[in-house]
Amino acid sequence: MRGPVRIGNFSGYLGDRFTAIDEVMAGDPVDVLMGDYLAEVTLAALSGRDGRRGYVSYFLDQIRPHLAAIAERGMKVVTNAGGFDPAGLADALLKAAAEEGADVRVAYVEGDDVLSRLPEYERAGHLMENLDSGEPLSAWGLEPLAANAYLGGWGIARALAEGADIVVCGRVTDASLTAGPAAWWHDWAFDDWNALAGAVTAGHVIECGPHATGGNFSGFTTIPHLLVPGFPIAEIAADGSSVITKHARDGGAVTVDTITAQLVYEIQGPRYLNPDVTVHLDTVELAATGPDRVEIRGATGSPPPPTTKVAVFALLGYEIVNTIFVTAPEVTAKIDLLRAQIGRDLPAGVELSFTRIGTAADDPQTQWDATVALRVMATAAEREPLARFGLARRLSSLYLQSIPGFFHDGASQLTGTPKPRIDYWPALLPLTAVDHRTFFEGQTYEISPPEQSETAPQPVHPEPVGALSPEDVRNLPLGTVAYARSGDKGGNSNVGIWAPDERVWPWLRLALSTVELRRLVPEIKELEVIRHEFPHLRAVHFVLRGLLGTGGSANLRVDQVGKAVGEYLRAKHVPIPVRLLSEQGSVDVTD
Repeated sequence: MRGPVRIGNFSGYLGDRFTAIDEVMAGDPVDVLMGDYLAEVTLAALSGRDGRRGYVSYFLDQIRPHLAAIAERGMKVVTNAGGFDPAGLADALLKAAAEEGADVRVAYVEGDDVLSRLPEYERAGHLMENLDSGEPLSAWGLEPLAANAYLGGWGIARALAEGADIVVCGRVTDASLTAGPAAWWHDWAFDDWNALAGAVTAGHVIECGPHATGGNFSGFTTIPHLLVPGFPIAEIAADGSSVITKHARDGGAVTVDTITAQLVYEIQGPRYLNPDVTVHLDTVELAATGPDRVEIRGATGSPPPPTTKVAVFALLGYEIVNTIFVTAPEVTAKIDLLRAQIGRDLPAGVELSFTRIGTAADDPQTQWDATVALRVMATAAEREPLARFGLARRLSSLYLQSIPGFFHDGASQLTGTPKPRIDYWPALLPLTAVDHRTFFEGQTYEISPPEQSETAPQPVHPEPVGALSPEDVRNLPLGTVAYARSGDKGGNSNVGIWAPDERVWPWLRLALSTVELRRLVPEIKELEVIRHEFPHLRAVHFVLRGLLGTGGSANLRVDQVGKAVGEYLRAKHVPIPVRLLSEQGSVDVTD
């Protein structure tokens, strides 16, 4: 058996630190560089750019200076920066390598783009029912701009086995960017379910880059050198177990809690579905094995589902958004007048949405303590009426005829140009209906789906039984004793809440029932809520179905993809037993 493969991440999303590859190349040795650029909102943005589709061009700028060093060190690079044009990025990489005098061999993986095949699928009886509403795609009423099936990691593994140094993908699953190289390195079989499950778990942890080293972490005040948190490394062994670490020279930290945060991020429950394997996350255990080293063990796997997810995007309309400010007193009355004035003589087809952000202090110590923001969004199905409405002009005209103290941020211009609003349709297709191909130096390699598959529904976890024992309590923020992380899965927001101290776990699981969550978060009172427990992680996990509308690219929320839902929950005051506070000892609840 070969030793562990060291896979280092250098991108967690489109827009991540441009210097990441520079940093990783200057850091600790790795065998594989992995960069994740795609997400649902990323594909939506790419598809909505006036029909201009392509790859993530700045990846080419990032990696060009390092192509010669990558070849010299014998490193591999795997990325989904191919976007809608993996072949185009592969060709551009070969040209750049020739210009840099770097001897690298480039492969690309395709088959995820199924837009042209949608009519064929409908004729074959694949209705592509919406995963949330159950309606067939034909009922959408919108013209798809893009449709991408989620591919697994075996196309990547085949490219590396054939001798590729760089593998460019479109929409493979995020974790496949790690699982594919691990399967190649260890020469796993298609049915090495537990090993594959471990690699997918490690991939899920490092796919979001500095998320694993202290970024977006509830306990950020405990993380040293967080100014520029480094990028993570997964050391994946032949049995699929792994150790998550980071480059020693870089900031941030890898702890059990930073890894837990990522494990409960953007999941639908204990069954984590991948085209190559179904991961049973409720068997995963974590253990710190040294400074900045956390072992992930115990992941178990079973055959993947017979279907894979397809992300379909269409132009829903256009939007303009601006923010203005209202100063106390009489904030509500002032906002009412602004609503009426801004919405006066509203053109047909234009709709307005107002979101009040913040609360003015009763006795403000500064002007800003007395100020709340008012976000104004105008939407329309067509660009022309929205442009004619002139939201920026309307807002600018209110200075002498509206509320006392009306202003917007004078250092920024009000926006008047409509931008596309992209709707999202999540569906399923049989794996057998999706072509998965690897292209390398004139050869095409067909990647067959796994011979075994099985449907793995999420387990049903009963609500906690038993009342909390009467004892001395203090009403304090939930975040006093718990961490959380939240994110998006289409129109659903997920949030995982866990106890960093094992002594808090019995109380937390009893306290966080679905009924209590609805009490704490009134915004979800009409929504379906799904609750699961992860005892090994000391976590309670909720899926809030429909909180994000039909998806981050189309909903009108300010927190578009639910990133702050977890922190909002941690800010809620709950009765916490005093004994837990004394046992916590060092917790600072003063804020």
